Amino acid sequence: MGFNLGVDLGTTFVAAAISDQSQIEMVTLGDRSVVTPSVVCVREDGTVVTGEAASRRAASNPGRVAREFKRRLGDPTPIRLADSNYTATELLGMLLRDVVAKVTEAEGAAPERVMLTHPANWGAFRRGLFEEVPRLAGLTETSTITEPEAAAAYYAASRQLGSGDLVAVYDLGGGTFDATVVRKLPDGVETLGTPEGVERLGGIDFDQALYDFVNFSSDSALSELDARDPQTAVALARVRQDCVLAKEALSADTETLLPVFLPGRHFDVRITREKFESLVRAQIESTIGSLSRALRSAQVSPADLSAVLLVGGSSRIPLVSEMVSEEIGRPILVDTHPKYAVALGAATLAMMLGAPPGPPPGPPPGRPGAPPGRPVGPPGRQGAPQGRAAAPPGRQGAAPGRQGAPAGRPGAPPGRQGAPPGSPPGRQGPASGRPGGRPGGPVPPGRPGASAPRRGAPTGVGPAAPPVANRSEPVPAVAAPQTSTLGTKLALGIALVALAVAIVLVAVYLVHQFRTTALGGTSQPGHPVGVVAASLAAARPGLVAFGD
Repeated sequence: MGFNLGVDLGTTFVAAAISDQSQIEMVTLGDRSVVTPSVVCVREDGTVVTGEAASRRAASNPGRVAREFKRRLGDPTPIRLADSNYTATELLGMLLRDVVAKVTEAEGAAPERVMLTHPANWGAFRRGLFEEVPRLAGLTETSTITEPEAAAAYYAASRQLGSGDLVAVYDLGGGTFDATVVRKLPDGVETLGTPEGVERLGGIDFDQALYDFVNFSSDSALSELDARDPQTAVALARVRQDCVLAKEALSADTETLLPVFLPGRHFDVRITREKFESLVRAQIESTIGSLSRALRSAQVSPADLSAVLLVGGSSRIPLVSEMVSEEIGRPILVDTHPKYAVALGAATLAMMLGAPPGPPPGPPPGRPGAPPGRPVGPPGRQGAPQGRAAAPPGRQGAAPGRQGAPAGRPGAPPGRQGAPPGSPPGRQGPASGRPGGRPGGPVPPGRPGASAPRRGAPTGVGPAAPPVANRSEPVPAVAAPQTSTLGTKLALGIALVALAVAIVLVAVYLVHQFRTTALGGTSQPGHPVGVVAASLAAARPGLVAFGD
C-alpha cells in the first residue's frame, strides 16, 4: 500500500511525516532525533552532505557550511560555499532530495504524494521560487500549503473540532513568525482574512539575544576575538550552540549556567528565566500585535475563537503562552512536540487529497498549489465544498453544483429572492461571495444572477463571478453643460442697449456741431439741439463709464 509524505523545510530544522489509510507518524531523519538540522556542507571532494553530518563539520569548516539559508530565498546575492556559489533555492532542493531519499530507503518505496509547507506571509515571488525546490530535488508530483493551515489541519484531525469552528494559529518557528485565523470545514480548513507575520523573527533571534548577553556580561570578550582564526571560530561556534541549549533549558527550568570556553579563558554565565524573558519580551510583543491584526483582517473577535493553537519550537517559551493568553483570553493549546505539528498536518492533507498531487485547477490568485476543494480566502469567499450553503443575503441564485438560497424559500425575508424580471436597471446587490460587502455592479433587468462555475474549478466548488453590467445595453447620453446663463444674457443685452444709445448721442452731437458751424456761432438758448448738446456734454463721463 502506498503512503504520503509531508515535509516541513524549516529555517533551522527539517521535519517529515508519513501517512496512509491506517496512521500518521513522524519519520526519524536524524541519528539521534526525529528532526534534522537545516544545514548543507560541501566537502573537499565536492560532494554535498546535509543534516547532522553537515552540522558536525560546521565547527571545523565554517566556510563550507551554510545554515539558515531559507531566509535568503529571493536574495539575488549568492551563498558562497568553498569555491562555488549557490542560491537558497538550490540548497533547499538538496535538503529535500536527501529527506525523500532517506524516507524511500526506510519505507522501501517512494511516496505517492509529497506535500511541502511554507510560511503564510510569503508573497507570490517567494512562493514561485519555492515551487522550484521539488524540481531541483528530482520530484515531479508535489503540492504546497502554508504552515499554519497544515498545523490547523493536524489539530482538527486529531481533536474534536466541529465544522465551522474558528482557531487562531500562532506559529513561532526557528526563523519566521506567522499568525493566521482558520475555519474548520468538513474536508479541511480555510484561511480567513490575510495572514500576518514577522519575516525575520524566530528562535535564532532569541539565540542571538543570549549570545549578546554573554558578550556583554564578559565585557565584550566575544567581540574582541578574531573570528578568522580557526581555533577562535570553533570556540565561538560552541558558544552559540550552548546558547541554544540554554534557551531550551529555560523553557523547563528557572535558571541555567552557560559555560564559555575561549582560547586561553574559561568562565560561566548564569542566566535566569526572568532575565531571558526581559531580553526577548519586545520581540514577542511584536508577534502579539501581528496576531491581533490577523484577527481584525479576518473580522473575528477573540470571543469567536475556539482556541489559539501554538505551533513551532519557539512557542514552548513560557512567556509566549502567558502573553497570548493575556491578550486574547481564549484557551491556549500547545502540542507535546509543537515543531512536529506542521509536518504531521502536511501528511494529513496529502492523504486527504486522494488524487494526483499538483496545483488544483483554477486556484485562487496568489495561492498556487492549494489542495482541491479546500477554499482559502476571506469569509464567504467562493469555493465552499459541495453541499455547503454559501449564498449570501440578496444574492441572485446559486451557481450549479452549490446549494444557494433558492428564490422564494420559505422564511426568506423580502428581497432575499433573486432579481425578478423587470427589476429597475442599476439595482445594487452585495458583491459575489462577500456577505455584507461593498456593492457589486448594476444588475440589468431579468438577469439570472450568479454565473456558472468557472472552468477548471475543483469538484464541488462553484465560484460565481461578481455581477457585471450588461455591456450591450446603450449607455445613457450625458447632456452637455449649459454654457449660456441668465447673467451672461443680461450683460449682453445691456451692452447692446448702451451701444445704441451711444450711437444716437453721437449722431445728435454731430448735428449740433454742424448747425453751430453753419450758423456761425453757438446754438440759440433753448434750442433743442443746444439742450441736447449740453446734456451730452454733462452726461458724457457717466456714459463712458457705463459703456465700460
